[in-house]
Amino acid sequence: MGFVNRKIVLVERPKGRVSVENFAYTEEEIGDLPDGCVLIEVGVLGIDAFIRTTLNEDSFHQGAQIGGAIPALGVGVVLDSRFDGLAAGDHVFGPLGSQTHAVMPGGFMRKIDVSVAPPSVWLGALGLTTGLTAYMGVIEVGRVKAGETVVVSAAAGAVGSLAGQIARLRGATNVIGIAGGPEKSRFLTDELGYTAAIDYKYEDVAERLDALAPNGIDVFFDNVGGSVLDDVLMRIKEGSRIVICGAISQYENMESVHGPRNYLKLAERHATMEGFAVFHFSDRYAEAEDQLAAWVRSGELVMREHIERGVENFPRVLQMLMTGGHHGKLLLAV
Repeated sequence: MGFVNRKIVLVERPKGRVSVENFAYTEEEIGDLPDGCVLIEVGVLGIDAFIRTTLNEDSFHQGAQIGGAIPALGVGVVLDSRFDGLAAGDHVFGPLGSQTHAVMPGGFMRKIDVSVAPPSVWLGALGLTTGLTAYMGVIEVGRVKAGETVVVSAAAGAVGSLAGQIARLRGATNVIGIAGGPEKSRFLTDELGYTAAIDYKYEDVAERLDALAPNGIDVFFDNVGGSVLDDVLMRIKEGSRIVICGAISQYENMESVHGPRNYLKLAERHATMEGFAVFHFSDRYAEAEDQLAAWVRSGELVMREHIERGVENFPRVLQMLMTGGHHGKLLLAV
């Protein structure tokens, strides 16, 4: 077909922190397109926390294979199609992986309408792992109500930056974000409309929660786990809801994951702690996309994009995600 695919493959599974030595850059010619498949030129990849979990052999998500491209969701343009539902020129979203070109079964891909929003927004504010995840976590699992106090961890990241805004749009009057560094704290309050920010790198999280939420916490949207979760559990109110969206503090040491020490507060306060994955709410996707798109158009919902470039930089950008070196949605334009 005359196309060369450039890609990053897994050569060894990381033990602890991700290293560039875990990956390799390769090139390969693309052969004939099988029936039922499409050839896609990958435009942008979302660099999401779930990618780190796919590098483990017993991953909950579809695992990365030694010698194979790393799983990643992306958007691209169809170059050739042998699938009835898609044609050359269509913009699509799906599991494109860490590569410049993808040959995929057509049924795996979703055609997206770039007149509604630019392609990258379908990975961010309208994205499955970002906007839809934040929406379902806040509204369906957290059941945020008017007048409540909501705390969000990893609040300057992709999901967290939207979760706090959605909570505010649902009527929460005290929205507190936890993030690392003064620049991220300013990002939360000045750009995203958080009521207040806690800098976990330079401030005592427990003391700041006491000061900012003296009457307790109604909803905690957790993306981190670990000691932050324990600090919040000590300050929950009667009937609080703890939303477990992720636990990025645990992902690089999965052999010794530890849970919360203060979980007995759930019983004392008649509170709940519920984990979720967005695909359990697939019947609500259309509704969520419509609402998120309306908020984006009105300017009520802000999604900052941090874009890196070059498929060869995939390992470095994944490291950036794990160390918190970005604001908002981390993307890689391949």
